[in-house]
Amino acid sequence: MDGLKDRAAIVGIGATEFSKNSGRSELQLALESTTAALADAGLAPEDVDGIATYTMDNNPEVEVIRNLGGKGLKFFSRAPYGGGGACAPILHAAMAVATGVANVVVCYRALNERSEYRFGRPQAYQSRTTDGVLHYYQTALHGFMTPAAWVGMGMRRYMHQTGTTADDFANVAISARKHASTNPKAIFYGRPLSRDEYMASRMVVDPFRLFDCCQESDGSVALVITSAERAKHLKQKPALIRAAALSSPEGLVSLADYYTDDIALHDETHFLATQMYAMGRLTPKDIQAAIIYDHFGPIVMPTLEALGFCKRGEAKDFIKNGNIEVGGAMPVNTNGGLVGEGYIHGMNGIAEAVRQVRGTAANQVANVRNVVVTAASGFPTSGLILAAA
Repeated sequence: MDGLKDRAAIVGIGATEFSKNSGRSELQLALESTTAALADAGLAPEDVDGIATYTMDNNPEVEVIRNLGGKGLKFFSRAPYGGGGACAPILHAAMAVATGVANVVVCYRALNERSEYRFGRPQAYQSRTTDGVLHYYQTALHGFMTPAAWVGMGMRRYMHQTGTTADDFANVAISARKHASTNPKAIFYGRPLSRDEYMASRMVVDPFRLFDCCQESDGSVALVITSAERAKHLKQKPALIRAAALSSPEGLVSLADYYTDDIALHDETHFLATQMYAMGRLTPKDIQAAIIYDHFGPIVMPTLEALGFCKRGEAKDFIKNGNIEVGGAMPVNTNGGLVGEGYIHGMNGIAEAVRQVRGTAANQVANVRNVVVTAASGFPTSGLILAAA
């Protein structure tokens, strides 16, 4: 089945600056990015009749549309699982416009994740949510209280299986910072990373060092989705949603694969890729760039394998010699990723995929036709393939 293939498109992108202290409310950030995205698309607030965001976003849809000056909503939805749901609001929006439920849907994520709260701290508060109550009670008893600890266990298993080392981790971090250093929007703009700096950085949770970890940042990103037919008549070159999918294989829990046969953070993305390639009628050879959710940079390696760009255990060799940089075999996170540009729950990565399709990225890949985007590994997850019209 083609499913949603090419029936909807992203036609507008907008963002605030990414910082360590925005000095504004999250509602103000959401309004700034959404206003910019609508202007980018050449649409007005009264054109918006749908909103899709995340269960973790603190901005009520009714407040966003009222403060924008919109006329009302026909559709609104929220996606769970934090970073695992990074691409899910776009899937929801695509379904809404493809079925005629809504005409123009805005997806936004706004957060003061550095100045107000920090996701990298112990996550005991999550035990009060519906997202894996038993999981948090069990793991906290053994010291697994942070995302770095949960994901680190799976990566340590991956290292054991594949012979991957800290030097291979460094290759990913250096690549991300190289892209961030030439991206004016990135927190690490103008600040590349050397191997010596990486190796000297402190250990956060074995096996992750400081520069393996994503940013804790303030900011907002918004996207505008409408039908592929309407997109032809708007301001920007559309990014067609060639494929969109969700994935939660058996045994998965939040931020860990503890109940699967293999805890090395692979199955959910492999299942996701299988769905996306089938919907888009594509293979890995049809992809020119990848935006991989790097809540922890080394996750890039098992994700490359799960997406089919190299075989299991071969990513450590694939990433050598600049293969994941612009000009390499498979450029990854050309904006610097979540470790280099900023952390807006992956929405900034989707915006970068749109720029690549448009041909306007700071680190542009030549002749882009299809870009794959993944959400967080170790979660029920989501993904997209965006394509040039």
